[in-house]
Amino acid sequence: MRYLAPVLLILSMGVSAANAQMTAEVTFAPGNYGTMVSGTVTGDEFFDYRLGANAGQKMFAELSVADTNGNGTIYFNILPPGSDGEAIYNGSINGDTTTLDLPEDGDYTIRVYLMGNDRDTGKTVGYNIDLSIQ
Repeated sequence: MRYLAPVLLILSMGVSAANAQMTAEVTFAPGNYGTMVSGTVTGDEFFDYRLGANAGQKMFAELSVADTNGNGTIYFNILPPGSDGEAIYNGSINGDTTTLDLPEDGDYTIRVYLMGNDRDTGKTVGYNIDLSIQ
């Protein structure tokens, strides 16, 4: 009986690992300053796109729904270098298009996530993000 608690702990750790975030590095083709990224998120998942930029540059980001089995309630936040989740742009408040003056050098994160009924009921939303740095 004393071995049951560690086994349950290990099993619960495995379940939370399945809900871990996904991450991708964004690069631009030689001579280009932008790209389109696409993906899907389901329920409480989120997807992080990381790209390097310098202070004073402008980041353009526009999110659009490609397909969904729900309402398409999808948003993105922009996190500055070294952020522990605090955003400098919050799409659920400010909308799905922005041009943002970047305050510092480093790797920025564009975090895509669901809210509301789509998140709570485990719906899947496909999306496209048009990204550029100038």
